[in-house]
Amino acid sequence: MRSAAEENYLKATYALQLDHDQVTTSMLADRIGHAPPTVTGMLKKLASRKLVSYERYQGVTLTRTGRAAALEVIRHHRLVETYLNRALGIPWDRVHEEAEKLEHVLSEYLEGYIDEYLGHPASDPHGSPIPSPDLSIKEPDRLRLSDLPAGSRAKVVEVGERKPGLLARLGEMQIGLETRLQVLDVEPIDGLITIKAAGNPIVLGKNMASQIFVKRVEKK
Repeated sequence: MRSAAEENYLKATYALQLDHDQVTTSMLADRIGHAPPTVTGMLKKLASRKLVSYERYQGVTLTRTGRAAALEVIRHHRLVETYLNRALGIPWDRVHEEAEKLEHVLSEYLEGYIDEYLGHPASDPHGSPIPSPDLSIKEPDRLRLSDLPAGSRAKVVEVGERKPGLLARLGEMQIGLETRLQVLDVEPIDGLITIKAAGNPIVLGKNMASQIFVKRVEKK
């Protein structure tokens, strides 16, 4: 039986591995909000259970067992988010925190019923893929909005950040999944990005733009 803390470390390691060749203890400390010695102690515990491979100064990687455990929790989390959003009408900026509480206690029995009720959704309200029942997952090809040059046209396919404030702000700007946009200008020094979305010019900070994942589209 895994604790909620252990599952959170596995989830965080999986997420960091998507963008980094090597996941360090400092990366995990920043993401989870724990002191480095606490992170090191947890990694040693997970390594003793064959859930991660960890060596001091060499970073951490999920084992096959650890990756499956991470994907199981991620599947629970994203199914719960989708259920809360679709069935109960909870907005996308509030479902993450609720799913964080429920993901660790959701039974496989209830998971199956939720999946069936929702029609086996492929992605959650933020556009993130939901692992299949066999815990396979296809991470989509995507670009960060912050990496696009001026003149690019794209559509939003996922929002990486789950903080309620950021998601609520995107909602106020009428930026959501499938929103089409054009990059009008990119400031070379501070990285401010001016886009046109929903017919309006919008200025985004680099940090916010880096959490918006897009696919390029051709001009109609």
